[in-house]
Amino acid sequence: MKESKTLLITGISSGFGRALADSALAAGHRVIGTVRSEDAKAAFEQHDSGRASAYRLDVTEFDSLDGVVERMEATIGPIDVLVNNAGYGHEGVLEESPLAAMRHQFDVNVFGAVAMIKAVLPHFRQRRSGHIINITSMGGFITMPGIAYYCGSKFALEGISDTLSKELSLLGIHVTAVAPGSFRTDWAGRSMQRTPRSIGDYDTLFDPIREARQAKSGQQLGDPAKAAAAMLEIIACETPPTHLLLGSDALQLVRNRLAEMTRQIDEWETLTRSTDG
Repeated sequence: MKESKTLLITGISSGFGRALADSALAAGHRVIGTVRSEDAKAAFEQHDSGRASAYRLDVTEFDSLDGVVERMEATIGPIDVLVNNAGYGHEGVLEESPLAAMRHQFDVNVFGAVAMIKAVLPHFRQRRSGHIINITSMGGFITMPGIAYYCGSKFALEGISDTLSKELSLLGIHVTAVAPGSFRTDWAGRSMQRTPRSIGDYDTLFDPIREARQAKSGQQLGDPAKAAAAMLEIIACETPPTHLLLGSDALQLVRNRLAEMTRQIDEWETLTRSTDG
């Protein structure tokens, strides 16, 4: 039997968070999930396993997170794995989208994740063990019109994850950025925040993209249960990857992006080298 661990998963009410929580409990792990309502808390804690605990928590309430994690550790026991899953997508042409929407996108997707990391790290560092999994996106490698704020937040979290993995490499703490492609979650449905259209010059480019994304919601290629199984596999691994793509669409699109970047680097190599003193 694989070693049982305690997972702290933010945002377990739906999507990847719920799929991972269900799979982890079925595999014999203990799960501490964060939710936004008392009803969701009560529902999760009624899980038949008896190993499901929930806390009401908003990852943007940065000053409260240290205390919440302290209570989790004191009440339930040492946390082995932090899964930063809480997040959402913003869709809107950049020129049309208010800066307030970008601030909130980064508060949840980036600052909230970092605040959770900072809350668990003293405990991980003291024990010289732990695993931080940040759910990013293929949008942390590739870009598409209309999700600049979202892609920006996921690019940021990818970079932070990579840097953090180097800072923690000698302390026995692992960091993995998990970048899913298109999965059958609520990301493009009720969880998506959309800025209304206002500038006609973007109609030809963006309207078909928005319509296609809405039509595809719920019919994407990826299966959240299989994503959960993949994450449990890396949690059990002694040498987990720093970056993990999930989904054949993510694999192909990211490979195409890297190939195009390499082509441009090679094309402009002479100019790049010309700046050396």
